[in-house]
Amino acid sequence: MEVVTIQSEAFNLIVDKIESVHKRLDAKEKTPKEIWLDNTELMQQLKISKRTAQSYRDQGIISFSQVGAKIYYRLSDVEALLNKNYHKAFKK
Repeated sequence: MEVVTIQSEAFNLIVDKIESVHKRLDAKEKTPKEIWLDNTELMQQLKISKRTAQSYRDQGIISFSQVGAKIYYRLSDVEALLNKNYHKAFKK
């Protein structure tokens, strides 16, 4: 077995990095299970207009929640919409 020695400053940096990683992992466990996008975020993600988003809602193409005048979409519903309309390439 080989013994490796390092300066205390280097050791403390390593310990700090490990603690930082643990904190981030703990924070990830506390993140919400469902991510919600507002109307603006949906339009930016799909590169669509406000009217197109309204049309998708009116036609039942995408599910949504409305709180007052604010509209929200589940990220999982947006991904499902994209997956439903996915066309695999047939040429390689």
